[in-house]
Amino acid sequence: MTKGYDLSSGSLRELNANLQVSAENLSRQIPGTFGEWRVENPMGSHALAVGLSGPLLVDIEGSTGYYCGGMNKGASIHVRGSVGPGVAENMMSGRVFVDGDASQYAGATGHGGLLVIRGNASSRCGISMKGIDIVVGGSVGHMSAFMGQTGNLVVLGDAGDAFGDSLYEARLFVRGSVKSLGADCEEKEMRSEHKDFLKKLLEDSGFGDVEVSSFRRYGSARNLYNFDVDKVGNY
Repeated sequence: MTKGYDLSSGSLRELNANLQVSAENLSRQIPGTFGEWRVENPMGSHALAVGLSGPLLVDIEGSTGYYCGGMNKGASIHVRGSVGPGVAENMMSGRVFVDGDASQYAGATGHGGLLVIRGNASSRCGISMKGIDIVVGGSVGHMSAFMGQTGNLVVLGDAGDAFGDSLYEARLFVRGSVKSLGADCEEKEMRSEHKDFLKKLLEDSGFGDVEVSSFRRYGSARNLYNFDVDKVGNY
């Protein structure tokens, strides 16, 4: 059974508290818990559906503001609109799907889970990512995947300036053009294991009809792991 909540007449604090309790109760398998929620009239609310720690399904009927789905741990959140800065920030697990566009630093510091943005993402998408998988159906802005440590960023459109700057071990896949690569980021060979992985990730993200051979892979050149005075200009 789905539980409805209308933010035009209810408070955001009450909604988040109810969502968090429901998620915790689901993870503890408490009977009678609402496993599915439908949020109406989000009206760009900030910090909506944050800190959920259970297998909850949350359907948000409209656009949201800052940090939607932040610190998610196990929930599946579907935003039927666009999102402001920091969607799925510091996500641990679960899934966040955005039908529209995302503002800057989408998926920042994410440790796990899957973030899918059907539209475009702004600057610093995936900044300091630590294991999250991010799939963007459109393009990403400048300095995306900056200091990306682990995880995967897949861009079906184009990438802006300084893509993958100061990258560690995150893997980047781009179907379109890259305006410029950041410090210590370089194009890598697209081997069969990368194509197999990418095909599965695209299928999980709703882009199963996209041909993986159209992508290029980027990663760290591993020249900046340790300070080298001869390369000081790259830091």
